[in-house]
Amino acid sequence: VGASAAGLTAVVAEDVWAALWTKFLTLASFGAVGTVTDAPYSVLRSRPGTRQLIEDCMREIQALAAARNVSLPADVIETRMAFLDGVPATGTTSLQRDILAGRPSELDAWAGAVVRIAQETGTPTPIHDLLYELVTARIAARSQEG
Repeated sequence: VGASAAGLTAVVAEDVWAALWTKFLTLASFGAVGTVTDAPYSVLRSRPGTRQLIEDCMREIQALAAARNVSLPADVIETRMAFLDGVPATGTTSLQRDILAGRPSELDAWAGAVVRIAQETGTPTPIHDLLYELVTARIAARSQEG
């Protein structure tokens, strides 16, 4: 059964690198802030401070993309924040749920990658550096408890 026969629509990205970095920008930012705050999307998007923190995280990743010669759409932050505004209010990221439940997570694939790419490119990412440290400290403390 083809995609159209199944009622699915395939989307082919014009620039696969921009599409991948946009996903990275979204998931790493929502995941890191959500994990540190233990807050659902409704809280993250409605509080001016956490909303700004997510936007600032996205700007750091936007700078990393530029350092890697990946051109993201000029409105990438606005469109990703609009996406956040449309997700279910009680939702959380899988990264957040896994870490808070003490399960293996994608922390190194998301926040860890931001920190590593920043070091490789010499691009400052102070917010991600801090969030990554806070989450890894939480994980280390939990492992000492058990």
